[in-house]
Amino acid sequence: MTRKKVNVVTLGCSKNLVDSEKLMEQIRLGGYQVFHDAPPGSARIVIINTCGFIGDAREESIDTILQFTEQKKRGVIDKLYITGCMAERYRDELIKEIPEADRYFGVHHLKEILSELKSTYIDEYAERRVLTGPGHYAYMKVSEGCDRTCSFCAIPMIRGSHTSRPLDEILSEARYLAEKGVRELILVAQDLTFYGMDIYGERLIATLVEKLAEPAAFSRIRLHYLYPSGFPESLIPVIRDIPSVCNYLDIPVQHISNRVLRMMNRSHTAAYTVSLLDKLRRKIPGAALRTTLIVGHPGEGDKEFRELYDFVGDFRFDRLGVFAYSHEENTPAARKYNDNTSDGIKKERVAALMELQQEISAELNEAMVGKTVRVMFDRREGAWMIGRTDHDSPEIDQEVLVPYSDRLSAGSLHDVTITGSGVFDLIGEIQDCQLSA
Repeated sequence: MTRKKVNVVTLGCSKNLVDSEKLMEQIRLGGYQVFHDAPPGSARIVIINTCGFIGDAREESIDTILQFTEQKKRGVIDKLYITGCMAERYRDELIKEIPEADRYFGVHHLKEILSELKSTYIDEYAERRVLTGPGHYAYMKVSEGCDRTCSFCAIPMIRGSHTSRPLDEILSEARYLAEKGVRELILVAQDLTFYGMDIYGERLIATLVEKLAEPAAFSRIRLHYLYPSGFPESLIPVIRDIPSVCNYLDIPVQHISNRVLRMMNRSHTAAYTVSLLDKLRRKIPGAALRTTLIVGHPGEGDKEFRELYDFVGDFRFDRLGVFAYSHEENTPAARKYNDNTSDGIKKERVAALMELQQEISAELNEAMVGKTVRVMFDRREGAWMIGRTDHDSPEIDQEVLVPYSDRLSAGSLHDVTITGSGVFDLIGEIQDCQLSA
């Protein structure tokens, strides 16, 4: 008998991707054939895992839902289910506006989705996943939700309060991923540095990383979303001294103006931010510092933006992302402030910061020419193999391009001498001819 087919479509962040991968494994265990982001006609049942974080993400989610409702009208698919952050946040509105979808589920309704498919959740396989990426790297969530009250963020109302996963549960999933061939483990959470506080009474992210590194199962362990306030000192030697832990710190400072930080409900000041970043550069020599910034938040005038612009120019982040403020309903900022900065000015400020960062990145990359770095290769594109240093995370950071050779394969690590540079990419030549761990 032909197995029923399900296509899971994932929108949004890496944390959403983890949710989809775990859902897909449970569906597969229920006897279905499962696809991810497959083209129309691949499956008669479609599940869309939506994102509802900011306006652009919601627009993409709506457009995707409408594309599949059109397929349903044409008889290309039979069942359409919507889950994820947008379905959690706007369920009633979506049911009213897009009734063509068969059912809407929130972010914590995995068992209900399986029940709709006439299947059941298998607890003993909770850590199992269908890896949708190249297979040699994978994201792993260590906690859910967030206790912060950042004015611009809707995550707490969507995902709930911060909930750490038990250490043993995380270590079990890590062993499973290592057995599946994962070589780079990327830890993600809304607030990674807060890990453990709710169930152990202390910040245990350093302990967790040490335990993950002990069996030497992974070539790389990467940490994402390290909230600046309360940054645990114990994490510094772990990043600096354990070879498999990437010298990469993703710390979303969001702004540097004290006035804007107060209006953002951030629990750190400009002085604290500068002190922390300086300390990290001093105590972890050679580490790449990545941050994200928000422009156009209420309270940001020309003076505050200039302060932010000068800060970026002075500090020279290795990696930088910039977002325009999105006025999200029911967030603290939306309830308290007017969104009084035009979209045009927001776009100008984003562009100004990114142009500045391009200059910084080009200079930093030019200084890399002649140096030899360790590169993990991700994929082949035509005549090139594309990889990353330990300073670069998949999809969001820069890449290293090396002429293709059949000695190279996805997931392999090689020494590469940098021979050329661009604004956001490096070009190199392979130095070793043996696959290495």
